[in-house]
Amino acid sequence: LMKEGRANAVKLEGGAAVVEQIKAITAAGIPVMGHLGLTPQSINAFGGNKVQGKSEEAAKKLIEDALAVQEAGALECIPAKLASIITKKLTIPTIGIGAGAGCDGQILVYQDMLGMFSDYVPKFVKRFADVGSVMKEAFQAYGDEVRAGSYPAQEHTFQISDDVLDKLY
Repeated sequence: LMKEGRANAVKLEGGAAVVEQIKAITAAGIPVMGHLGLTPQSINAFGGNKVQGKSEEAAKKLIEDALAVQEAGALECIPAKLASIITKKLTIPTIGIGAGAGCDGQILVYQDMLGMFSDYVPKFVKRFADVGSVMKEAFQAYGDEVRAGSYPAQEHTFQISDDVLDKLY
């Protein structure tokens, strides 16, 4: 994964419950980025895309989890003020997505940023472009031309001399 996939780290979701796995992975020389808050692989357990850490108990657990995975840090979809508190308590960088500007860095999925999906837009997403509509138009035009037989046109194909073809039979 690191060599052939050219990955710089492995993302591991969870807090204190995955500390032993983090220790084993980092002991093998593989950097780990912890992922706390709204964890996509556990989204069904949360009942959908829901902000995490809003109650006192849940906020304390996130702080404890962040401290437990001090080897790495990422916070998704938690209240901005809580993300700032966690960031100040840690000695490692925190990367936020939907966790406010108080994190050390930010991440935004490019498909969301470019408007490539329209079914659901998370609250924290700012669309910097509407590439999705342009892509849909291009896919539609491509399909229409293929069905009509106008694509590929002669300028999009490779040619062979009729003399060569005549010698094949």
